[in-house]
This record gives sequence, structure tokens and C-alpha cells, in this order.
Amino acid sequence: MNLENALKTYKAYFTEKIETHGADPKGVDYNGFEAQEIRFEQLIKVINPSAAFSVIDYGCGYGAMFDFLQKKKWQFTYHGFDMIEKMAIAGKEAHKDFSNARFFHSESDLTVADYLVAGSIFNNKFEADHDEWQNMVVETLQRMNALCSKGFSYNMLTKYSDEDRMSQRPDLFFGDSLFFFDFCKQNFSRNVALLHDYGLYDFTILVRKDV
Repeated sequence: MNLENALKTYKAYFTEKIETHGADPKGVDYNGFEAQEIRFEQLIKVINPSAAFSVIDYGCGYGAMFDFLQKKKWQFTYHGFDMIEKMAIAGKEAHKDFSNARFFHSESDLTVADYLVAGSIFNNKFEADHDEWQNMVVETLQRMNALCSKGFSYNMLTKYSDEDRMSQRPDLFFGDSLFFFDFCKQNFSRNVALLHDYGLYDFTILVRKDV
């Protein structure tokens, strides 16, 4: 029941954020553009841009990842998915002039892409217990794995954060990077990378299937 209530709170919280701030990093609860782009740069390391590719942005918010990729001048098709309807609507409206961007509110509408990236979707557990939230994350990773053929990446807050930071925010989920590295290595691919060296209080995992 805690998990069910937490997911309701999650949806309400981020709906309020996008309604208040619009298509802005604060609209998806980021501190600002700089931290957002540092995280994006880690997530896209799973992508080989030497040929045109398709990518699912799982938990896309208003589609900032599309803008980030577009600046790279790579050839790609972008599928933004967010379970929060107003996020998907905001993304669709902001990118209506781009033929290579599509947005979805229902996960069942997604088809398998080359890559999948998921930025900061696991951080807010609200009233959920640590273990039940971790179980939910594991189930989500399995769905993410099934939605891509070449690889996926995701990030989350790290348990190696400062003790006072963690104690002050019991509503946040601080993941065990070694647990998630091992889980991905055991279940998804032999080619898994753990990135924990980019100066923020989180880590990124890359799962490569096509190496």
C-alpha cells in the first residue's frame, strides 16, 4: 500500500511541477540546466551515433533530452514517454515542429527502439519503504530492457551521498550502485558500465547489448 500511495504522490508532485514551471528544468525537479546536461552526457554514452538510431526517453518530462540530442546533430528518431500525462503533452507541444520527435503517455504504445535512456526517474520514493521502492525499480528495469535492442542507461541518487543529505530527505531513494551494477550484469548483459565520477550525488549505469 505504501508503494501505491507513493506512486500517486509521485504523479501529483510532478504534475504540479510541470504546471508551475512549464518546460524548464524546474518543471521536472532538476536544479538547473548545468546539472541536467551533465547527467544527459553520461546517459547518452550508451549510444553509438555512427549510424542513425532510435531512442526511447523513458520518463521524458518535457523532452529536454531531445533538445540535447538535436544539438549533437546526430541522426535519430526520438520517442518520449512519460506516465504523467501533462509531461507528455508539454513535450509534444514544445516539439510539434520536429518530425523525428514523438511523445507517448501510455507505455503500451511504445515499440522496441535501438536505445533507451531514463534520467532521474527513480529518485523520489515519497512514503514508500526503501525495499519496496527498490523492488519497483528492478521491475521497471526489466521493462526497460525489453524495450531496446542495443542498450539502455539510467541514473539514480547514490547511497554514497553525505549522511546529513540522506537523513534530511527520507522521501528520496538513494540507490546502492553495486547492487544495481550486479543486477544488470547478472540479468541483462556482460557489458555493463558504472559511472560514478562526474561530481554529482548520483551514478549512471550503461547496459550495452551489442558489443
